[in-house]
Amino acid sequence: MGHTTWMTWDQLPWLSRAELSGSLLRLCDRLFDLALKAEHFGLFLRDELPDIANEFSAQWAGIMVRTPAWKVSAEFGRRSITDLPYQFLSDTLDREAAGLHVLETAGCSLLTVPLVKSGTPGQVLVLVGKALTADILPQAVVVGRALGLGLKATQERDRSHLKVSRLRAILRIASNFATAPNSRVLLEQIAHEATRLLETDRASIFIWDKEQKELVACPALGVEGGELRLPDHAGIVGEVVQTGRAIRVDNAYEDNRFNKEVDVKTGYVTRNLLCVPLLDGKEHRIGAFEVINRKDGDFNSDDEDILKELGIQAAIALQNAQEREQLSRRHKQLTEQVTQGVRIVGESPAIRAIRDTIGRLATNDLAVLIVGESGTGKEVVAQSLHYQGTRRDNPFIAVNCAAMPDSLLESELFGHERGAFTDAREARQGKFELANGGTLFLDEIGDMSPNGQAKLLRVLEQKIITRVGGSQNIPVNVRVVAATNANLAEAIRAKKFREDLFYRLNVVKLNLPPLRDRPEDILLLADHFLLTFCRQANRRPLTMSAEARQRLQSHNWPGNIRELRNLMERVAFLCSGDRMEVEDLAFMINADKEPDSSLSFNAPLSEATDEYQRDYIRKAIERVGENMSEAAKVLGLHRSNLYRKMRQLGMDEGKDGDK
Repeated sequence: MGHTTWMTWDQLPWLSRAELSGSLLRLCDRLFDLALKAEHFGLFLRDELPDIANEFSAQWAGIMVRTPAWKVSAEFGRRSITDLPYQFLSDTLDREAAGLHVLETAGCSLLTVPLVKSGTPGQVLVLVGKALTADILPQAVVVGRALGLGLKATQERDRSHLKVSRLRAILRIASNFATAPNSRVLLEQIAHEATRLLETDRASIFIWDKEQKELVACPALGVEGGELRLPDHAGIVGEVVQTGRAIRVDNAYEDNRFNKEVDVKTGYVTRNLLCVPLLDGKEHRIGAFEVINRKDGDFNSDDEDILKELGIQAAIALQNAQEREQLSRRHKQLTEQVTQGVRIVGESPAIRAIRDTIGRLATNDLAVLIVGESGTGKEVVAQSLHYQGTRRDNPFIAVNCAAMPDSLLESELFGHERGAFTDAREARQGKFELANGGTLFLDEIGDMSPNGQAKLLRVLEQKIITRVGGSQNIPVNVRVVAATNANLAEAIRAKKFREDLFYRLNVVKLNLPPLRDRPEDILLLADHFLLTFCRQANRRPLTMSAEARQRLQSHNWPGNIRELRNLMERVAFLCSGDRMEVEDLAFMINADKEPDSSLSFNAPLSEATDEYQRDYIRKAIERVGENMSEAAKVLGLHRSNLYRKMRQLGMDEGKDGDK
């Protein structure tokens, strides 16, 4: 066995320099000096341990570290003792005192000195030799304090360097967060980076689902399926979320708050852990960030600071990712809604042909010129081209050229720089830039000024724009679809429209027939619009009486589809009953009753009357697709009476029908 003598720093007697040997004095001076300058404690020990061993006539000198098992971190000489008394080393740290322990059986003594007060992990200078006595404890305490200063200085310097390097790593990591395709991938990326940065086995990010009162770990690395759900009040993570305080646990199985169920299910053994709250930009708790099993020792305050900083970056990135996903979902929903709403309704041969043509044109970028009267649905056709094609996820921008003065045309289409003109207080993108990657619809192109036509032609040929007041060439990738209700051929002959621009726009031409030329589509369109607007009005779909249907079919629709659409909107919101009656259409503009300026007044009244009746009957028959029974209903006659009337008027259709 043996006996032990202890001495703390406070018990150290005052020593004059004369009482220190010359070699020890020089050693202490050098140790104190180097301790303040030491950059690497390991190199410092390697250089100084031989001198320390020689000064105390020790056969072996070493630095022992408790982590929590004892191990040698640096040594010099030959150790004569196979097994060191580790309890004595632990007492040295616990007492924070230097000690001399005489090992009578081994014929030597063991001198131990703690290097840093309350050091974590604890380090002890150990000397083994036959000439070690209690008289040298004061000198050993001085040497230990010098070494402790060196250790403390280098540890603080190392922590500072580590913290800076970790913060730099966080910034590098955070810069890559924006590239994650979705929030789940982002969370997995953050968790993996946390394990690498803090040198841990695992990491989990818990998102707080307050409505369900659950904590959803995604990812939960090492858990089957990668997702784990826990009650938001249970365990260490639950306490962190509820209180907003970080928790460090050095021995998980000795902490009553630790839930062992996950370890039991997975076969994993949690040794220690660190968990910090996850806060959003408004300091609201949105979850927790947990790392498990530090590979070297226990978690410390520096690890906690780093995990909190990484958590801040993670919360910001997560919020941005969720906003991007929400915007993407909204955009997708809007695109689907628009695509469903952009329907070309009708079963007439002309409309079927247009739908087929759109299906073929949507997959390429050919320029399309849409021609038709006002209200025939030219913009709907343009939208259908856009949303059925590859550009559907990019903007569709419509421009009414007729409503744009020549002075503003260039600025509207191509944008302007700040100060380009009097009201240009800031730079602004034009329609071409806003539509980049998508489709630009130029409505009423026939009303564009000659100057605007020239500039538009240049952009279509070069696919480059220049903002008003700017000099930078901006490339644009835009599909241009134009529309007009004017006769561009006559405009070209009258020198009002550029022929070269016409051929640039008129690669493919779509002619939209007026509604009066597709009478079989009137009721289909009416039903479609009425159902749509009844939904908007939050009412049950209206039905139509037979008289109302006849009234719709007999109308001339000078405003085309737009007129029918507006009428159905008014009916859906204003009709008081559950069925649309003919009385509900009383406010409809009845163009058929307006005087016909094309009538000739050179014929007798009887002949004019017969001619009007023949024309009226033919139009009624056309509107119902040559169905004589339906035509008779529209005209308010029985089918046989209609044939009789047609024979009286000398109409060939009546003779054929009579046969």
